[in-house]
Amino acid sequence: MVNVSRMAPMGRAVSRTSIGAMVSLRAPLCVRGLNWVQMRDMSTGETKKTRDKSLFKAWERKLGNPSAGLPDFVEQWSRQKFYALGGIGVVAAAASVASWGVCFGSFAVVLPVGGYWWVGMHDIKQKHHTLLRNFPVLANFRYLLESIRPEMRQYFFESDNDSSPFNREQRSIVYARAKRMTDTLPFGTRRDVYQEGFEWVNHSIFPKHVKPENERVTVGGRDCKIPYSASRLNISAMSYGALSDRAILALNTAAKMGNFYHNTGEGGISRFHIQPGGDIVWNVGTGYFGCRCKKTGGFDPVQFQENASREQVKMIEIKLSQGAKPAHGGILPAAKVTEIIAEARGVQPFVECDSPPRHKAFSDARGLLHFVQQLRELSGGKPVGFKMCIGRPAEFASIVGAMVEQDIYPDFITIDGAEGGTGAAPPEFSNHIGFPLTDGLVFAHQTLIGAGAREHVKLIASGKMISGFSNVRTLALGADICNSARGMMFALGCIQALKCNTNKCPTGIATQDPELIEGLDVDTKAVRVFNFHQLTTRNVSEIVGAIGLDNPGELRPDH
Repeated sequence: MVNVSRMAPMGRAVSRTSIGAMVSLRAPLCVRGLNWVQMRDMSTGETKKTRDKSLFKAWERKLGNPSAGLPDFVEQWSRQKFYALGGIGVVAAAASVASWGVCFGSFAVVLPVGGYWWVGMHDIKQKHHTLLRNFPVLANFRYLLESIRPEMRQYFFESDNDSSPFNREQRSIVYARAKRMTDTLPFGTRRDVYQEGFEWVNHSIFPKHVKPENERVTVGGRDCKIPYSASRLNISAMSYGALSDRAILALNTAAKMGNFYHNTGEGGISRFHIQPGGDIVWNVGTGYFGCRCKKTGGFDPVQFQENASREQVKMIEIKLSQGAKPAHGGILPAAKVTEIIAEARGVQPFVECDSPPRHKAFSDARGLLHFVQQLRELSGGKPVGFKMCIGRPAEFASIVGAMVEQDIYPDFITIDGAEGGTGAAPPEFSNHIGFPLTDGLVFAHQTLIGAGAREHVKLIASGKMISGFSNVRTLALGADICNSARGMMFALGCIQALKCNTNKCPTGIATQDPELIEGLDVDTKAVRVFNFHQLTTRNVSEIVGAIGLDNPGELRPDH
């Protein structure tokens, strides 16, 4: 039996020579005064001629040793050398003034010397960075290079399939479709089709045309009086406050243009969701923003009924958890609770408000279902469901079991993958908690089928879906509808600067800085989001047709 793991790939030679050894053997060819010694190979008995390493210069030895560290002049830099070099600079500055007088030439010497001393003394006196205290002036270059590293990597070094969470190829697809530019791929795929994890669909030699009516899904079970016809692709939950007012306006305007829905996120229904007139899915989180009792912070049915009766509100989604930070609450500082945010959330302005990790209105599976029923009645019969990132499988199974036992079914369930990312969270929560979308969706789909409840409940999926193929794959795994958040952000102009949690988003999307927001043109960006939605859904239909189906709802994993 052949151990494949020990074999080199076909067409590739296996070399036992390390990089350091290769460099060391080549270095003597370009230096003078070579000194060779005779050495005997103990394994073969052959005599070989090699360079005496003790005669190598310091820089030659470091060249063959990747762990040698920084150049000598950097490691030997100190406060004493800072003072010494600064003293030389002062002498040079004084000499220039004495020789040339007050002129441009003397300023060209005096100003750099003055700046050198100002920066260096500041570095020595500050107490936050040991590097700056030990290596005044010089260590600033380290922090400078570190600060521009993401940009340098993104624009100069990364390949089309490198970056995360979205690589350049994925981002380029969204940009091209949003601007209605050429989005075709010349000269064939760049993917390694034999790489582990490569995905494809099985096309048919008898393709079909997907009818327009099959591109939409009716959400609403037997207890729903006002069912909603939803697009297969929609805007996932993103709150006003996390996004700027102009970003919300552009997204909702696009939703109206393309007849798809816009999920409000747990931050409530703001005036910017209402103004354009697009369809809204109201996300009710643990903070009950928009239906919050100001005294207790709990659920207020009167305020809920008032907001749920709005014509634009088509569905209500109870947020149990989200993929970016499942089972993790948050606190909005008082300084960020502006009058407009307070208006949307139904809280007092400039007073701290919290979103706890769990709901106060219910405490178990039966309580959740009765809460679903209550919201459906208060809203006048609109579709009501809940959103969650799958965590403990037994808990989801208990919810499904309670559905059958109580004969109460939500109209939809949104499964959010752990790879979701529009909510800033501690890295431990973002990286290690919750089921990824594929695993969570398949589990939810199969559990509902096993309990005989799948026909009563529509499944909505969200998590890194930006291309037609990713949508088709998700539909094939059991989803009825797909939600996209970051895809819509890319269509708005997001460049993945990864500054969403700093209030310094350069594109004016994930910030409340008025100067940055001013650069975002609502009309232009709304059209781009509309274009992205339209062309992506068209691509989904073309793929489904190529498979030989006329309805995306017929997709199965074997396709």
